[in-house]
Order: sequence, then C-alpha cells, then structure tokens
Amino acid sequence: MEEKGFTVWFTGLSGSGKTTASQLVAAELRRRGRKVEVLDGDVIRTNLSKGLGFSKEDRDINIRRIGFVCHLLSRNGVVAIGAAISPYREIRDENRKLIGDFVEVFCKCPLDVLMERDAKGLYKKALAGEIKNFTGVSDPYEEPASPEVICCTDRETPEESAGKVIAKLEGMGYLAPPGTEGVYSEEEEEKVRKRLEALGYM
Repeated sequence: MEEKGFTVWFTGLSGSGKTTASQLVAAELRRRGRKVEVLDGDVIRTNLSKGLGFSKEDRDINIRRIGFVCHLLSRNGVVAIGAAISPYREIRDENRKLIGDFVEVFCKCPLDVLMERDAKGLYKKALAGEIKNFTGVSDPYEEPASPEVICCTDRETPEESAGKVIAKLEGMGYLAPPGTEGVYSEEEEEKVRKRLEALGYM
C-alpha cells in the first residue's frame, strides 16, 4: 500500500523554535519509515530563493515557492515539512488550498521571550534600526486563525512540541500509531477477511 504524502507547515516568528521542532518531527517520521524532506526558510533563501529581499512581494514569492515544492513532494508520497516565518495568513492559506493535505503548526512564543533568547542578535539589531522589515518588530506577523497544532515554545521543550505534532498526525490519520505500521498489507487483510467469511465469522 502506497503511503499518502502530506505537508506539515511550521510558522512563527524568528527564533520561535520552528527549525528545531521540524527536525525532531522529521527524525521521528524517518524512524517510522516515511520519506521526508524538510524545507527550512533560511536554507531555501540561500538556494531556491537566492536574490529575494524582504519586501512583502518577495516574502510572498518565497513562501509560494516553498509551498509549490511541498505540493510536488506531497503528491508523490513524500512528507514535506516547511519551516518558515511565513508572516502572511493569505499566502499560508493559498498553500493550504494548493496542497490539500496540509497541517499547520504555529510555534507561538511571546516577543519578550524571543528578544531574551535572541541567539543571533537579530532582534537587537532590528530594534536599533539596523535590520529593516524585520517580522515582529518593523514588519507584521499574522497569527494563524485555526492551526491544527499550537506549540507554546516558551513553555514546552522542543521534544514536547514535536510530540504534539506527531500525536496530531496520528489523530488525523496521516500516521499510524507506533507498533501498528505495516501489520497487514491490504492484500493480506483481504485474505484474512475471506478466510473469516468462509469460516462463518463474518
């Protein structure tokens, strides 16, 4: 039985834990035998979207590109994981409509906590005016209206956030609970059913 592809889309402000949680989810999916590709916003910008700036138009182009690649992967049985700030709700919803099998994960973290973390010093630079169009400081971020998963990354460990996502994927039927994958193929199930019918049990 060919496994169905789908997309898990991580959105949230810079430093909210998207990359870490997405890598943990990817590792668990691979452990369960799924084909997985992670499209991380920072990596995409140095390859697929090299040359794009941070205007609204360029941000939209970037997120549409990631969405299109996720769409191609998902329809070919791969689990595509997008991890990008993706600040505008309209473009995320466009990707949802294009892909269909789309699970939105909102990595939620208060701005003051992100500023405290600020491992790369980006918020400090943005507040000083050294970085223009910085999401959450000088550019807007539109929170998802109804994401499938909300990870409160100021209160959860990355492992807890990833666990939430995996549990949701199981609940939505995209992922078999552990220990049940590949118990019977469709062909084997049909043989068992026929045998039970012949014995009068069905």
